[in-house]
Amino acid sequence: MPRPESSAVVRLMLVEDDAAIRESLAAALRAAGYEVRALADGEDLEAELASYRPAMVLLDWMLPGRDGPALVEVVRSRSAAGVIMLTAREAVADRLRGFEAGVDDYLAKPFATEELLARTKAVLRRLGAVPATVRVGDLVIDEGAGLVERAGQRVPLTATEFRLLCFLADHRDRVLSPGQILTQVWGYEEYADNLVQVHVSALRRKTEALGPRLVHTERGLGYVLRAPADQST
Repeated sequence: MPRPESSAVVRLMLVEDDAAIRESLAAALRAAGYEVRALADGEDLEAELASYRPAMVLLDWMLPGRDGPALVEVVRSRSAAGVIMLTAREAVADRLRGFEAGVDDYLAKPFATEELLARTKAVLRRLGAVPATVRVGDLVIDEGAGLVERAGQRVPLTATEFRLLCFLADHRDRVLSPGQILTQVWGYEEYADNLVQVHVSALRRKTEALGPRLVHTERGLGYVLRAPADQST
């Protein structure tokens, strides 16, 4: 059974026959920093698993040809990838069939994109595909425990500030627009004036009390989290 390929970018495979849903989810997952291969059905799933070697497969239940539970068995026989089932079927018997087939998580449609991203990260973390602890210079983020330390000292953050910092850390050294941040951290689809700026300012104030600046503004583009030059690896 091949292991998912080790890479700085985590590979996901999305199997969804509805083109609009497939494109929307693939775009959201890519915006969150994942590499995504999107398929309309599972006809060539065996070959796709062998060539792409994803860390996670997000699988619709109702597909042309083989359905979701049947394809889970294919994933389990050919790959060590995690599986999240996406479905409008909410009956207990259906859920049990999915779990018996070997899914790691189950998400009922319709669902919020941020919930899908959170569940994806949680399963990837359990599989060891993403670290539970993230370090950026002397900043240490323990996402599982909800703790942040800098230079060995606790940084007290609100829940929103913590989510914002985790999102920036997941994409460290990459400039993120206010729109991307709003969509992924708050779930907003449209720009809310000054919301991101206010929270970035609060995050800066708390982290810079213990060291040099980590969150930088790229004028006209957005924000980026990067380690100071003397702490870069």
